[in-house]
Amino acid sequence: MTQPYDPANDGAQMSFDGRMSYGDYLSLDMLLNAQKTWTNTHDEMLFIIQHQTSELWMRLAIHELRAARERLLVGQARQAFKMLARVARIFEQLNSAWDVLRTMTPSDYTAFRDELGQSSGFQSHQYRQIEFMLGNRNKAMLRPHAHRPDILALLEAELSQPSLYDVALKALGQSFALPDEVVNRDVSEAYQPHEAVQAAWTEVYRDTETHWELYELAEKLVDFEDYFRRWRFNHVTTVERVIGFKRGTGGTGGVSYLKRMLEVELFPELWHLRTEL
Repeated sequence: MTQPYDPANDGAQMSFDGRMSYGDYLSLDMLLNAQKTWTNTHDEMLFIIQHQTSELWMRLAIHELRAARERLLVGQARQAFKMLARVARIFEQLNSAWDVLRTMTPSDYTAFRDELGQSSGFQSHQYRQIEFMLGNRNKAMLRPHAHRPDILALLEAELSQPSLYDVALKALGQSFALPDEVVNRDVSEAYQPHEAVQAAWTEVYRDTETHWELYELAEKLVDFEDYFRRWRFNHVTTVERVIGFKRGTGGTGGVSYLKRMLEVELFPELWHLRTEL
């Protein structure tokens, strides 16, 4: 008779009294006890885990975006490209998560929706931080965080720094003369497209061999925004599928608000130049 396999015979560690274990390293006791449900409905657990895991992925996205911006500022573009590629794949993971949430029907959600009160993904400070980091800077979006001085300070600090796109434009400006209103703009305000910037990016695409590093930077940004737009679109369709055109729990127009967000362009000239080529 074959004896059951014992991994200890191959050197696997089996005793963890006073030693670092998998659960210790990942703080699993804290993590797996963070799913506090407010009702006894079956699908509330899905709803909570969907949003908690999304916040974890966004935390990683912020970590990578911050590092990519720092590397670009000191001219380490190749290292930044790797980080930007990773952020795009993070949003691929976030996109896939909508497929799981869409298994929840309107009846499932209605059973516990009232317990959300005024809470809403609209209030996610990490999502707002990501948008600010990318250049979509709307100071009105600070107000939902006024009750948390620590979070408000974090978001205001982000607005004081150049966005990822501002840093990309600084790199572009080393090869092309850009106007003062682009180079020395108030970085706390939302970026406005400029024809001189589009002309410069267009030249990069017309002569990729000469401007290969800028060309690769542009494509990394477009690749990321592609996944980001898909995430927004999946958000809209999921919400419409589950609640129709009801108002969101946070008071927004729900689907109408989310559809308006689909029109936001993070790196506008990089999309518009394609028509000129």
